[in-house]
Order: sequence, then structure tokens, then C-alpha cells
Amino acid sequence: MLAMQTHGTDTAEPPILIVHGLFGSGRNWGVIAKRLANSRRVVTVDMRNHGASRWEETHNYHELAADLAEVVAEIGGRADVIGHSMGGKGAMMLSLDRPALVRRLVVADIAPVAYAHTQVHLVHAMRGLDLTRIATRADADALLAEAIEEPDVRAFLLQSLDVANRCWRLNLDVLERDMELITGFPAVAGHFDGPALFLAGANSDYVRPEHRPLIKRMFPKARQAKIPGAGHWLHAEKPREFEAAARAFLSAGE
Repeated sequence: MLAMQTHGTDTAEPPILIVHGLFGSGRNWGVIAKRLANSRRVVTVDMRNHGASRWEETHNYHELAADLAEVVAEIGGRADVIGHSMGGKGAMMLSLDRPALVRRLVVADIAPVAYAHTQVHLVHAMRGLDLTRIATRADADALLAEAIEEPDVRAFLLQSLDVANRCWRLNLDVLERDMELITGFPAVAGHFDGPALFLAGANSDYVRPEHRPLIKRMFPKARQAKIPGAGHWLHAEKPREFEAAARAFLSAGE
């Protein structure tokens, strides 16, 4: 079972399950989870090979979907699911593999396609960090700046650094080895007939016009929207706008 964090209490509505992206953890979604939990139960998870969850030898989307199916079974048998980036692909695969487990689906800034980019350089930067020289997170940030210029990217990655134990809470070896599976998406014939919202950052190019036919084939009831002024990390850059859009969609009922 994946490591879970629960906010709020059960109501007549299904719980909300939030699934983070690559190199993240459930804690990245703590603020939004707490806000959404004012009216229902919200559960965030650490995906396999991330955070406090178990390390596995493989990392593909059918397996991520199976992990999420275990969580949904544990928290009530059906859920509204929000997933970002890698977590969005895992959430999509859950809805395609096990559609009865998902009532409504929010996919944040990702499409069910293979992307040409890779995040291996970030793995190399994290692995190259000399953890013996680190006493504080500021130390780690200063050293990581030698390989990663963007302060926001460093801040995001450093949330997965255990400074006290001088280790990463990420299975970097498996994530690097399976990076093509993570940036890719398997060929699937199924479809999810429930309501789906594909919510993108207006400044991001992850969800493109040419992706729309495939999205509509897999998710016939899909709606698409953009958050102005947001990029790929739209939930972190525009948390209130993201929360408002997700809340409106998830509260619309069946």
C-alpha cells in the first residue's frame, strides 16, 4: 500500500485522491488538499519510488494504476481523482484500467502521449550532490545550484531530500532507468466514459491542440481549460485558481 496522508472527514461524496508528479510527494499538495478538505475527505499519496512509499524495481503506468486501485479500495471503493504530470498519467491509466473506481477525473497539465523531453539530467544533478557536505537545506541548495540554475526547480527537488539522514527519498536508479516509460504512455484501447477535466497552464506546452483528438477518444466527456499565467506546475504557481477550478468541477455531481 502506498503511503497516504488524509485530510478532512468522510461525507456523502466520494473522497478525493490526489496524485503527485515525478520527483514529488503527497506533501507537495498539502495546501490544496487542506482547502478541498473543508467539505470532504481528501487523500494524498506518495507514489512508488517516491517519498515514504516502497521502492520497487519497476515503474510503469499499469503498475502505478494498480497501486492507486489499492488505495481507492482502501478509502471507499470509488473516488474523484486529481493527478499532475506523471501522476496525471497514472490517474488516467487508473480510469482506463479500472473505470468503476473513478467518478470524476482531473488531469493537470499532461496528455496521454509520449513526450520527447527527459528529466534524466535532474536525476544526475541529485545523484551528483555531495551529501557529506550538507548540514542544512541551504547547503544543499547552494551545491545543487552548480547543476540546476532555476531556483524553483531546486526548491521542488529539495522537498524530497532527507537532510538529517543525508539521502534522497527517491529511487533515483529506477526512475532514471524507466524514464522513457515515465515520459511515454502505453498504447491502450480502452476509454473512460466519466466526466474528465484536462486543466493546463496557459504558459505550458504539455497539452497541445494536436493532442485533443486522442484525449477525446480516450475520454469522450473530457473538457479542457487553462489557467492564465501558469506553467507546468500550475497547482503551485496558481493554487487558488487551481483549487477553484477543481472544486467547481468535482462538485458538479454525476
